[in-house]
Formats: sequence, structure tokens, C-alpha cells
Amino acid sequence: MRLAHAGKPWGRVSGVDADRNRRRQGRNYALNQERWRPYAERGWTSKVQLEAMDIEGIDVAVVYPSRGLFALTIPDMEPRLAAAMARAYNDWLYEFCQENPERLLGAGMISPFDVNDAVAEATRCVRELGFRAMFLRPNEVNGRNWHDPYYEPLWAALEELEVPLGFHEGSGSQLRQVGEQFGANTMLKHIYSHPVEQMLAVGAFCAGGILEKHPRLRVAFLEGNCSWVPFLLWRMDEHWEWLGDVYARELTMAPSAYFKRQCFVSVECDEEPVKHVIDAIGDDRIVFSTDFPHGDSKFPRAVESFLRLPISEESKRKILWDNCAAYYGLPS
Repeated sequence: MRLAHAGKPWGRVSGVDADRNRRRQGRNYALNQERWRPYAERGWTSKVQLEAMDIEGIDVAVVYPSRGLFALTIPDMEPRLAAAMARAYNDWLYEFCQENPERLLGAGMISPFDVNDAVAEATRCVRELGFRAMFLRPNEVNGRNWHDPYYEPLWAALEELEVPLGFHEGSGSQLRQVGEQFGANTMLKHIYSHPVEQMLAVGAFCAGGILEKHPRLRVAFLEGNCSWVPFLLWRMDEHWEWLGDVYARELTMAPSAYFKRQCFVSVECDEEPVKHVIDAIGDDRIVFSTDFPHGDSKFPRAVESFLRLPISEESKRKILWDNCAAYYGLPS
């Protein structure tokens, strides 16, 4: 998704590219130039996406954005502009998926700046465009946590539409973001931003009461690893036992129980600690992503890397297909 100002494309926000020249000296830059340049020169078309899926052996992909992750990350953004940008992105994504709508499924963008706009766009995406999911960044927007009552109409609408919500982080935002204290050090920022922002969102949904109020809402926390899940669930439960009668009176069960009932989390293809996640919560709540075409993707060997993980063949099947089908409402 390209954004233009004064006739020039906007770059990524919040200093992510401030150290671009420095990063160009690194080995990863040369590797990515070799991997991605042929695809970039063809414009990252849907044909490119399908070819990459064939290389990896992926039958069906739910498409989330790359640059589009940074479109709605400006504090106090004009709500009408944010809503228009979401509609434009979703219209483009619909056309993108028409190349092969059985293999390319859309995850729609919704604006967090006006809850009524978000409800309207989610409804359009599901009923008119046939999208299989909606997505948000996990970052706090304008001082509101996700369990703020302001967002209640959105959670109710998603539950009624029977469409899942995916939180997808990106390393860079003008909104508040974990890791911003590291400035232009992309390595340190990227270490913390993805998993910790997802942990904060899990807390809002599981310990903040959202999933108690919306027992049919499915939520996924994507591209932020999964190895932190056992620790976080344990810590939330411990604090609920300690302070829940004061701060979480609406909860009728432990926070971890809501996660196990309604939440999913994605595993990176080479994330060996996933075996501990399976030991802790089972293998029914983990989904797979190749992370194509991001710089830390293991493409074209993401699936190959995943199949080498020290987990059972049954778990691999669940993570590669069954759990994804359950989350997105696809045939199992």
C-alpha cells in the first residue's frame, strides 16, 4: 500500500528508516536484495504471491499487509481519513484476491479511530467482500486500551458477524509502542515490539473482560512468536487469584481459560520453543505463518524449517491446517 504526500511516497513512520544506510551495510540487506528484488520489480502482484505459495507448498493464504500495517498509526488521525484509507485498502485487497479467490483470502483493515467506522467497514468486508478476518495493530490508540468500553460495539459486531479478529504488529508507529525507547536501533526495537505488544493485547482480552462478554469472538495474535504464552497465562492467572476480586470482578474463570477457549497465536517456522507451548496449553491454539515477504522470513524454506521442529506429526498437521481452518472458518 503506497501513500503519497507532495507527489512522493511516504516512508515508514517513527524513525524505522532513520538507520537505513547503516542497515545497508549488514549481511541481511544483501540477502534480502537477492531474495526480494525479482518480486519487487514485478510489483508484488497477486501472481507473485501465488508463485511464492507454490514454492512453499501453501494451498491457501489469508493476506495481511506489509506497508499497510503503518497506514493507521498516526496519533489523533482524522477519523474520516482513517476510514477512507481502510476502505481503499480493502477494495484493493479484494481485487488482489480475485486472481484466485479460492487460494487468496482477505483480512480486512478497520480503523481504530472511530468505532462506528470500524463496525461499518467490518460489516462491508464480511458481507460484500467475503473477507475471512479483520485485523488491527495491537498498539494502544489515543490512550484507550482495548478493553475500554468505547470498543464494545466493535467486539459485539465481530461476534455477530462470526468473523475473527487478528492482531498483527509492525516494527514502527507514531502511536505508543514498546521498543520506541531504542530509537533507530531496529534490532532492539524489533526484539521487543512484536511479542510484548501482543502480550498487552492478550491481557486486555483475557484479563480485561472482553472475552467474558463475547464468548463467541475468536482472536489471534500473529507474527509475535508464541513462546511467551505459557509464562503470560501463568502470570495472569496468578494475579487474578491475587487481585481479581478487586480488578476483574466480571471474570467467571481464570484468564488462561479464556485464551484456551477463544484465542490463537502464531508460531514462527523455526520457533523451537513451541514444544514448551504445546506442553503447557496443547496444540489446538497455534497457527502457522511463513511471514512472506518480510525481512526476517525464512522464505523459500519456511515450511521446510517448520517440518523440522521437534514436535509430533499430529501437532504439525494441526498447526499447518486444522487450527487455521478453525480460526478462519474454513473446511477442516
